[in-house]
Amino acid sequence: MLEDFISGKKSLFASGVHTELRAQENRQRRVSLVQGNLTANVRTETSGVCARVYKNGVYGFSSTAQCNAAAAESVLNAATENAAFMDRHINKGKALFPPLSSGTLPPKKNICDTQQKAYVDFIKEVDAYIVSKYPKLSSRSVIMSEDSMDKILCTSDGFDGHITSPRSYIYIFMNTETDAGVPLELFKPVGGFGNFLENFDDPKKLYAQIDALYERLMKKREGVYAEAGYKTVVLGGVLAGMLAHEAVGHTVEADLVLGGSVAGPNLNKRVGSELVSLVDFAHTAFGKQAPLPVWLDDEGTPAEDAVIIKDGILTGYMNSRESAAHFNMKPLGNARAWSFSDEPLIRMRNTAVLPGKDKLEDIIASVDDGYYLLDTNNGQADTTGEFMFGVCFGYEIKNGKLARPILDTTISGVAFDMLKTVDMVSDTVTWSSSGFCGKKQPMPVGLGGPALRCKVMIGGR
Repeated sequence: MLEDFISGKKSLFASGVHTELRAQENRQRRVSLVQGNLTANVRTETSGVCARVYKNGVYGFSSTAQCNAAAAESVLNAATENAAFMDRHINKGKALFPPLSSGTLPPKKNICDTQQKAYVDFIKEVDAYIVSKYPKLSSRSVIMSEDSMDKILCTSDGFDGHITSPRSYIYIFMNTETDAGVPLELFKPVGGFGNFLENFDDPKKLYAQIDALYERLMKKREGVYAEAGYKTVVLGGVLAGMLAHEAVGHTVEADLVLGGSVAGPNLNKRVGSELVSLVDFAHTAFGKQAPLPVWLDDEGTPAEDAVIIKDGILTGYMNSRESAAHFNMKPLGNARAWSFSDEPLIRMRNTAVLPGKDKLEDIIASVDDGYYLLDTNNGQADTTGEFMFGVCFGYEIKNGKLARPILDTTISGVAFDMLKTVDMVSDTVTWSSSGFCGKKQPMPVGLGGPALRCKVMIGGR
């Protein structure tokens, strides 16, 4: 873990400005087996220090790929000079942010290194199980990925802290073909927040999930194409989470609101049925630790939950300290940076639709002719809230019962229109946290939701 060489530099902070000084190390580990062959065996580490200074409405930023006390002084001086230069030429004349309480947060998790051999041996055993039990797959891949951010942050106004964010996953891909020769693929990520050795101590613990993935793939072999059109569907929790992140979450990031997103004119207006509530959770959700907990952001703001939609009404945005001051909202810890060379941007953390009171079996039973959509392999949306998501597994629903599996398809719509059609919400939330959000910088995020009955456009053959 990082050694603290920056706390003693706070005495060098200039007066009358807001200053952030951050040292950071990112680690990434990746091992890939394709058809049992080792195709990737990677260890990368990047580290450095950066400073950002806010003066009269403008920022000065500086970073260097060195991680020591002299580098901290250098970037601090450069960022202060850059802020003064920008202020002289732009002259916005804005006041400082409203003050925050101050304190220090200790690290919540250690960053532990693992020998590369441990990764390789583990996934080789997983791969051997797949080969021995399911030899007729057309291809298979097993990938181990571990990444972490380790940050020490000092601010002139706000909390200081040692922020640690390790996560580790194993991705299992299985491929086959239909009788007509159409290639099919399904994958399953396993893991979550924490170091590899915390999440993976015995390959045998993955076998039940491997079996379930294979069973689902074999069902997909018998699948049919969905009938295109505007349909009643039951979105599974992963797809509800994708909707929460891509089609709603990005529209309510305050920098994108200022850029003209659909959320701007809809604040305090109805954007969904009264059954729809949506929250960007900080570190705790539904009485448990959130999938990727955030306790402190990179501006020194202690993280709190951001309520976005309450009972169908758009109630707030996700903010930095600057945008919160602009919109007269409270900053809740959404400003995060991926690397030492990145400035903090407004980012999501663990964004989810809240559960309702309906049982999944009752929701399915209520549909005469529609689809139950479970898994997604991609998705995109824009600041209008218009979205299109790939669906890689689901079922027909006929007369209130699950029928044939379906082949790959898509769903599309406009989020704030589609959410108004939600008329049943299940009582159980499913989370996903194995991907990255790609807004200018990569960022680990969690997303989730309950099953939703709604209407969307579904693609056909």
